[in-house]
Amino acid sequence: MTGFGRSNGSYKDKTISVEIRSLNSKFTDIRFKMPQNFKEKEPELRRALIDSVKRGKIDLTIDIKSLSGDGEFGLNPDLFKKYYQELTKLTNELGMPPGDLTQAILRLPNVVNTSGDSVDEEEWKTVMTTVKDAVSSFNKFRLAEGEAMEVDCKLRINNIIAGLNQLDPFEAERVTKLRARLNQNMEEYVGKDNIDANRFEQEILYYLEKIDITEEKVRLEQHCKFFLEQLDAQKESMKGRKLSFISQEMGREINTLGSKANSSVIQRLVVQMKDDLEKIKELVANIL
Repeated sequence: MTGFGRSNGSYKDKTISVEIRSLNSKFTDIRFKMPQNFKEKEPELRRALIDSVKRGKIDLTIDIKSLSGDGEFGLNPDLFKKYYQELTKLTNELGMPPGDLTQAILRLPNVVNTSGDSVDEEEWKTVMTTVKDAVSSFNKFRLAEGEAMEVDCKLRINNIIAGLNQLDPFEAERVTKLRARLNQNMEEYVGKDNIDANRFEQEILYYLEKIDITEEKVRLEQHCKFFLEQLDAQKESMKGRKLSFISQEMGREINTLGSKANSSVIQRLVVQMKDDLEKIKELVANIL
């Protein structure tokens, strides 16, 4: 699910800024943007994030600036010249405006690098503390978003339950209409005097069994209640997949209701249920 967290720290004359952003994803995909000399710490950082952020497409940025400007960072002049010559040649050949090549080249890998290759362990401890603070802020953001989605999911589920409760009078009405229509057809094509009452009742029962939606209503109501129970479950922190499975089962029952409806009013109720269910699926797709 989406999330954002930020934290700042300091070590000696340096300011440390950590920012975490995420987009929804079924899997855990973590990308880092941090100083080159911290690359060796990436596995440790990755393990810490996996334990804390669960899953999603995560972007973590660590930015360190020296307040004294005492040469913590250096420029690779040979590499800068090489990039400049190649880019100038390419822009001339293509007839492109050169733009601000200086700014573009400074962003390229290894043009600007730190003066030291080793990691200051005390500095790294400060970085990890700042990362943990950013993760805490990030999880609070996610929690607030999750609570808002929970409220919306419950509203949609209650809408579906309300739609179910409106079916009964129209269900009885369609039985009366079905009996009248079949009787009219029999009188028209067979003749009133030639209708076998017992056979007619058998046909009525056959059609009633085909359009009976009692089981679908019961199962859909059970799925809705189970969905609400899972939303309220305190022990489970990863509910998204289970809620997704339940919503799929709800979809099957609603589709069957529509195919057996045999009533324009029931069809309209089913369409509204489908609309609420689609919104539920969109929300569930963004839940951990």
